[in-house]
Amino acid sequence: MSEIPTVPVSDLPDDALMVDVREPGEWAAGHAPGALHIPLGDIPARLDELPVTDDSLPVVCRTDGRSGRAVQWLVQQGFDVVNVEGGMQSWARAGKPLTSDSGQDATIL
Repeated sequence: MSEIPTVPVSDLPDDALMVDVREPGEWAAGHAPGALHIPLGDIPARLDELPVTDDSLPVVCRTDGRSGRAVQWLVQQGFDVVNVEGGMQSWARAGKPLTSDSGQDATIL
């Protein structure tokens, strides 16, 4: 297995554009304001929705397991992506901003 490229949360701006591969309920409860939601299972069918950036595109999930699988697969497809170390749990612990779809206080499930 090849090394999965990663990025620590501390290297990401608060408004980072990233792809969140968590399930809809997890996303709705709390996510980064600049994130794009594409659940892990939907990625192959939604590749055309991945943003084109000058930098590596961060991919995030709750802890970094699912996003690691997504990054590994996307790298094989030729995408410039990185796995966010520690996922949304690390994002929240670092005091980064969170928003929710419900208007309730955002949480990481």
